[in-house]
This record gives sequence, C-alpha cells and structure tokens, in this order.
Amino acid sequence: MAAAAGGVMAGAEPGRIRAAMIGTGHGHAHSKVLALRSMREYEFAGVCRPEAGDPAVGPAFGEVPRLAVEQVLGEAGIGMVAIEFADPDTNLEYAHRAVAAGKFVHLDKPPGSNWESFRRLLAEAGRRGLVVQMGYQWRYHPAMMAAMEAAKQGWLGRVYRFRASIDKPIGAAERKHLAKYRGGMMFSEGCHLIDRATWLLGEPGKVTGVLARHGSDGLADNCVAILEYAGALAEISMAGYLPQGNQQRYLEIRGTNGWARVQPYTGSSLTVELQEAAGPYAAGRQTLSPAYPPGLGYTPDFAELAAVIGKRGEPVYSAAHDLMTHRVLLQACDMLTV
Repeated sequence: MAAAAGGVMAGAEPGRIRAAMIGTGHGHAHSKVLALRSMREYEFAGVCRPEAGDPAVGPAFGEVPRLAVEQVLGEAGIGMVAIEFADPDTNLEYAHRAVAAGKFVHLDKPPGSNWESFRRLLAEAGRRGLVVQMGYQWRYHPAMMAAMEAAKQGWLGRVYRFRASIDKPIGAAERKHLAKYRGGMMFSEGCHLIDRATWLLGEPGKVTGVLARHGSDGLADNCVAILEYAGALAEISMAGYLPQGNQQRYLEIRGTNGWARVQPYTGSSLTVELQEAAGPYAAGRQTLSPAYPPGLGYTPDFAELAAVIGKRGEPVYSAAHDLMTHRVLLQACDMLTV
C-alpha cells in the first residue's frame, strides 16, 4: 500500500506533502513547478529529467534540485509525483512506475496512446488507494466553470449543442513532435475540450473524427470531432494556422433558453444571453468576468490533489470519467485499440 495514503509524508515538513516532477518537456511543466513551489501544501523536492531529449524550458528548472529517477521513486517521503514529459507515451510509462512505487500522480495530457494501458494504470492506482489526477488544462477555468454550471443547473434550458475550438500557429519542431501520433492536434490539444464536453454531457453514443492533413509533413493539423448524444451534439475543432488563434479560442453551450460563451481562454470572460432570467442571470445579454481563485495557474488542481492525499476530500473527476474521456479522445483520433 502507498506510504502516501495517510497524508503527511515521512521526511516532509509537518503538514506538507513532499512532491517531485519527472519529465520537464511538457508545455505545462514550468508553470506546474511554479505552482507547486508556491503552495504551502507542498514541499517541492526537485525535478528528474531521465530522457536526455526531453526539453527543460523556463528559469524555474535552473532553481530547483535535480534528482535521479531512483531518488524520486525510491524515497518513501515523496508522496506525489507530477509526470511532465513532452511525449504522451513516455508520460504513461513513468506514471505506471510512479504508481507501482506508491506515489499519487498528477499526469499531464493526453495520457498516452494505449487505452488498455491507461485502464490498467487507473485500476492499479485504485487497488493501492492512490489517485491519478489528469492535467486537463481548463477544469478550473472560472469562466468555463460558470458556463458549465449554467448548463448543468438548467439555466440555459435544455442543452442541445456544445461547441469549442482551438486554433494556433505551430512551428516545424512542434509539428514534427505532434505528427508522431495519428490524431495530431486533436490528440494533443483536443483532449482538453473533449474533457469539457464529456463532463457536461457524459459518454456519447457515437464519435466521429475528421483528421485532415493540410501541411506537407503528415500532421493532422485541421481536425474536427463530433460527439453525438440522444438530445445534443458536441463539436470540437482544432487547427494549426491562425495567427490570432489564441484570441479566437472559444467554448459555447447552447440551450433552449439561451447560450453561454467563453472567449478567449486567456483571462476570464463569459457572455450569457437568456430569453428568460434564470439563476443569477437576468434576461438579455450580459458579459461577466468570474474571478480566478487565489494562487497561480494549476494551484486549484494541486490543492484538490493535496486534499485527496490528506483525506480531506474526494477527487472531483473520477477515474471512470477520465477513462471514458480518453476512450472518446482515441475514438475521435482513430487511435482506439482494445
């Protein structure tokens, strides 16, 4: 059983969880080092970079101790490990090793290309009394949370459409990295939005993916996923071209009483337009700026995980949800093999 199950780790300061990071190349890794170092719940032990080709971009990587993988996995006092390689399959491999060593895991997206391997990971974590927390980026985005609440509370009426998009220009190096996987941009970036769609609507009855390759390098760089439900559709699009792509990213939920839209994802801007007043929203159109929680980006994710480790709360997102979401992603990417 995991040494972490009791909450406070041997070797950590009283009341704190000793944490480390394996892998540095993920685009979110630097921000997660900053978040972990800033939080009173954690004592950050350092980073491990066992793959020489995995980049380490950002000043924080030069300010923290470098650890060997044997130190991270072998030290009983380290109770939580964030897995942050650039390559998804490498992340999944090391997540298995961390769980086998009795660690709680924060696993960045997407969780590998093999659904059965991910299923075994979650099953083994559950058997050991551990949790694998997925690092989907916008689970705690305040405007997205408010839009989801408006839909789930029925304030938008009967929801019939979910729409979301990411478009950004990507350079040759990133294109080469993403082209390794058949799903390309949908696999790497669409996972975030598929997670939002399944959180709202559940498991779809049918998944259709369009993986267009409009460059010369074989990357699926202009993609659409359609998730079909009994009374609703979710449509998620990805592309790698628009220069102003970050400002054009949006998430929109439509219902029979109105709609809610988040655009862009940077900041926290929510527009709601209702036919009839519902919940905290008046009839007509209103634009709001829901407040971010205190702390840095990813602080809410790690705060939730700390509460789980300390037995002060349960995961908001279950293993069953994460497993279903990954199955839907792999279906949309034509990558599901079981």
